[in-house]
Amino acid sequence: MKPWTAYGVTTLNELTEALQTSYGVQAVELHRIHAGTNTVNYQVVDDTGRSWFAKLYNGNLDSERDAIELTAYAGRAVPVPAVRRTLDGELIAAPLPMSLWEFVDGETAEGGITGARWPAVGTMLGRLHRLLSEHPGARPTLRPAAGLRDVACAERNFDELIARLQARHELTSFEAWACEAARERRALLGRAGAILAGLPALTTHVLHGDLASPNLMLRGDHVAAVIDFQPPRPGFVAWEIARIGCDPRTVILGDQWIDGLAVLLDAYRSEHPAARPDDLRSVVAAGCAHTLGSTYPLSEPAPVPASLELYARARHQAALTMLDRLPEVQDHLKLGSTR
Repeated sequence: MKPWTAYGVTTLNELTEALQTSYGVQAVELHRIHAGTNTVNYQVVDDTGRSWFAKLYNGNLDSERDAIELTAYAGRAVPVPAVRRTLDGELIAAPLPMSLWEFVDGETAEGGITGARWPAVGTMLGRLHRLLSEHPGARPTLRPAAGLRDVACAERNFDELIARLQARHELTSFEAWACEAARERRALLGRAGAILAGLPALTTHVLHGDLASPNLMLRGDHVAAVIDFQPPRPGFVAWEIARIGCDPRTVILGDQWIDGLAVLLDAYRSEHPAARPDDLRSVVAAGCAHTLGSTYPLSEPAPVPASLELYARARHQAALTMLDRLPEVQDHLKLGSTR
């Protein structure tokens, strides 16, 4: 069995040897974790029975170090897995580039956020953003909401995707559906632009960068860990709240997401009272416009894994739902006031 071919790594034996050499960890079990797009991940069980999470890289290692450092920084406010340094004190091992982390037991939020998980996620997110607003990498700055999504660029991306699919003689069932979904979304981009044009300037500062449901670990109704931080870059606060609060897997569960989002925002503001009301009022609009303008994963090449196809369909449905329900949801959440 070959775990990955990069940087000369071709066998599980080489991974086992690298764990011993770089970390002093004697691996007795290796289990591939099929998650992540830019890394290859394994659960490692050592000879003491302790579990670790090994992340193998095939990209810019400086950026990966920055992301690890941001994870440690965020750990001042929210639960994050601890990284284990190499025997030489490095964050990333060499010559096999990987990091080794505490293994977090729990489940991801990919099943959707429900019940008492709403205030738990809101509390976590408020604490995280309060801390990240102080990160020296990018102080809070107001930017036009149009920066959330370049609508002209989105139009070109959809046009290219539709043309590429239409030019093929045969399409898979997913590609045929994706072409129709792309046409539908392309026709709605004018409305996405109007939504953004109607928003006030919004706050940007350093964020998690990829706070989607696969990167939120839950244990019961509590947040067990926030994982897979990106390098510290500024982004729109409203969008990151929407990324998890309006996650497609949650929106498609039914209207409970509307009441749940209100609970999340209340918990968020309790932990981060300095948050600007304009950012909180704009969460659903930001999520709607940004998602409408995204070709991912409609543009993914075949064959598309079943899990990604399900996500594509959920994301499309969620975008249309948010657009259709936007005025109603805004009124229900009373986001036009300071609540």
